Amino acid sequence: MSSPDLLLSNQVCFLFHRIDRAIVAQYRPLLAELGLTYPQYLAMLALWENEELSVGDLCGLLDLDTGTVSPLLKRLETAGLVTRRRGVRKDERIVIASLSPAGRALEEKARRIPGALASCLFQSDEEYRDLKTRLEALVGRIEEGGKSSAGGEKQDG
Repeated sequence: MSSPDLLLSNQVCFLFHRIDRAIVAQYRPLLAELGLTYPQYLAMLALWENEELSVGDLCGLLDLDTGTVSPLLKRLETAGLVTRRRGVRKDERIVIASLSPAGRALEEKARRIPGALASCLFQSDEEYRDLKTRLEALVGRIEEGGKSSAGGEKQDG
């Protein structure tokens, strides 16, 4: 018998893994109507917010590497949602991704997705705000290397 610390059912990280998979599964049919995958949707959210971004900036926002973002942008460009161009003045190596007219138009169709997903996840706006605040604080602690832990003692990884 494993020690309780090594039981899968006691791992918070496994709960996050399951939550991630469940949320992406909820997004899948909503995004299929838009012709997007979940990673493409995240890129489009960033572009709808910013209109255009360098690949490096997009990588930073999505917390992904260029090896993931570049092919994703290529597929969005093939779908006619994004255009890519080389930077001109300071550095021609920089690639800029911009929304195409079709990409801008898709934003209107996507407006219902956050609400549709929230309705299956949260019972109220207050519950959403509370969880979002707590998860942002958790991400901050993790990114700081776990320097400060809420309960003092870490339970699992």
